[in-house]
Amino acid sequence: MFKHQVGGKKMMKVRRYLRGSGRVLAFVFIASVIWLLFDMAALRLSINDVNSQLLRERVNREKEIMMMKKQQHVWVTQPKRRGFKHPVQRVTRPGKIQQSPSIKLDEVYRNKPDPKLEIKPSDQRHGGHVLKNDSSKSLSSQNNAGSLPGKKAVNLDLNVAVANVTREALKRELDESAQFTRNPLDNQDSKTHKKIKVDLVKSGVKVSQPNGEEAHPVKTISQQTHVRDANAKEEGRPNASPQWGNHSSAVRKPGVHKVLSLDATHAPRDPDAVGQFGQAVFLPGSRDAEVRRRWDEGHFNVYLSDQIPVDRAVPDTRPEMCAQSLVHDDLPTTTVIFCFVDEVWSTLLRSVHSVLNRSPPHLLKEIILVDDASTKDHLKEQLDEYMSQFPKVRIIRLKERQGLIRARLAGAAVAKGEVLTFLDSHIECNVGWLEPLLERVYLDRKKVPCPVIEVISDKDMSYLLVDNFQRGIFKWPLVFGWSPVPEDVIKKNNMKVTDPIRCPVMAGGLFSIDKKYFFELGAYDPGLDVWGGENMEISFKIWMCGGEIEIIPCSRVGHIFRGQNPYKFPKDRQKTVERNLARVAEVWLDEYKDLFYGHGYQHLLDKKVIDIGNLTEQIELRKRLKCKSFKWYLENVFPDMDTPVVKAEGLIFNRGLRKCLALQKDSLSFEICDLSKKNQQFNYTWMKNIRHHDLCVAAQDEGSGFVLVPCDNSKRELRWFYKTSDSALTEHLISELVGNHMCLEAEPRNDSLRLRPCQPSSVFQKWEFTHHYVR
Repeated sequence: MFKHQVGGKKMMKVRRYLRGSGRVLAFVFIASVIWLLFDMAALRLSINDVNSQLLRERVNREKEIMMMKKQQHVWVTQPKRRGFKHPVQRVTRPGKIQQSPSIKLDEVYRNKPDPKLEIKPSDQRHGGHVLKNDSSKSLSSQNNAGSLPGKKAVNLDLNVAVANVTREALKRELDESAQFTRNPLDNQDSKTHKKIKVDLVKSGVKVSQPNGEEAHPVKTISQQTHVRDANAKEEGRPNASPQWGNHSSAVRKPGVHKVLSLDATHAPRDPDAVGQFGQAVFLPGSRDAEVRRRWDEGHFNVYLSDQIPVDRAVPDTRPEMCAQSLVHDDLPTTTVIFCFVDEVWSTLLRSVHSVLNRSPPHLLKEIILVDDASTKDHLKEQLDEYMSQFPKVRIIRLKERQGLIRARLAGAAVAKGEVLTFLDSHIECNVGWLEPLLERVYLDRKKVPCPVIEVISDKDMSYLLVDNFQRGIFKWPLVFGWSPVPEDVIKKNNMKVTDPIRCPVMAGGLFSIDKKYFFELGAYDPGLDVWGGENMEISFKIWMCGGEIEIIPCSRVGHIFRGQNPYKFPKDRQKTVERNLARVAEVWLDEYKDLFYGHGYQHLLDKKVIDIGNLTEQIELRKRLKCKSFKWYLENVFPDMDTPVVKAEGLIFNRGLRKCLALQKDSLSFEICDLSKKNQQFNYTWMKNIRHHDLCVAAQDEGSGFVLVPCDNSKRELRWFYKTSDSALTEHLISELVGNHMCLEAEPRNDSLRLRPCQPSSVFQKWEFTHHYVR
């Protein structure tokens, strides 16, 4: 027992000793850790001091370099505000309608670009990166004819005037197309093709889909890839159909592939080049005078354009799903037609290069440059020499100035492609631009697809995004504009940002069309002069004669919107455009042409003022094509357009007599108002006529009053001003023929009519129509 107690005491002493040692050991361990942490913190502070010193030295050195380069007038490119690093890099686009505030959207669809020159001040160049001098050499020195030794000029065997070979070729095409319309093929092919489309949808496009290399030998080429000549040969067009062009839907193999995001260049791009990736460029203030001096050459920043590479990269602005879109392997080939007169060298070359670099070679049959009698030296031998390096580029020179419309006809007449693609000569095609257009023509030869027209700034040459769901429309008097697709249409059709958009009127500068269909429609009206109204004419013709116009969101082309045309019109510009629009109105607008003339164009009805030419051929063409009415167009293509045929109609009530105007035999009198009586029904037209069927009220001299005569829109004596508000003479009918404000007045003594000097307070001069459509 005693031994056990002694042993227990000893064990307790050992435990106490060990417990005290543990405290010591723990203290030593903790102290060591704390010391180590202090040591590491001290080391980190030392490293930070060194880094801070190095950073300060670097910043000071860069400031010195910036100051030195500022003295050398170096350009500064705007920071990559959208994060573009690669020409085929994706740009995250917003949803269906709502746009992200961080993405810069251009207002060109809503407001006309400001033609005024605004140069950014040089002190706003903060935050950019400085570019090297050797990356900003003038294009005039880079691309002159002497830079291509040993190259022979293009054999210009097509240097003919439209009046010669071109007119004969055009007539031949029109004759063949007329024969085609008189003897159309059966619709068996169309049914077959519809079946293919249905099968594709039902099966989730489960058809033979070869990989990229099997479908197309041309691979997607990145920014750094150096290709020898991506456009010299037509290679490996898969499953080409020899029957294409005979009918819209010849039987084809339904193989499909993803759209090619092709961007092939002859040499690696310089990522630090001026304006690369479509970024804005700010110029030093010392260059403002030079910019202004050269502005009138193209009515945009020509000086800056000449510093930007002709094959620069632009951001891929397509909606995200476009890169996954499927198109058929055997799409038709196309001829791209550029028409120009005195175009700026750099923009013309950049337009051509964008097509060559970003178009699948097997689909690009050729590029035709139609020179509409340019006067600038660089567009003659120098252009011939430069383009001789591209076998697919042909140049046609017109001996005399013909204007855009006839120049396009000249190019179309000699085109070899199955589809015609018209482009302006100051554009930049984006990646994947061509196949979506050709796919729509492939599916239906009467579809006329247009790319989304994005904006290249006329001031800083930046490539800008535009809003989704935009379409081309017109307002009276036939003025083109952009308008968003109505929200109810988007919701009703569950539209996605990649869906084709029905377009009532095309902008006219950029579109594709089946060549044979183009000539079946009669091409452009050859009676149209130079420029203006041709987009209205071909848009109405396409829709009313069985075709469709679409905007394709997966096809995007940048365009420089200039404040005014840099070239001169052979005749007066305003008269030329007015004359063209009058031809369109007379042929296509039916009874709605009064809306055109009634919006300030009454003077065009006077043949002594302007001769719009013979319309017989165009009217016969419309009959032969069995085109629908303009009313049908408004109801089915552009139903949201509010277009009343007349301004007001119904009974004409006089506030003084409390009676209504009535037609009795060949004269006018007053009766008790009765909506059921046809002799009391009148129209107040857009031509300002008071009309009952074919008879109109005509003013005569003061006192003698008026007479009823057959309606004639060209006669001033038939016109009466009438306003329901915002006028001292509200509800007065004021004669346009008789001066001194003579008004139509009811005579209370014998219920007759007469002309009297206008009196704002006279109730016998106040008239009211039953229905007012325009106030």
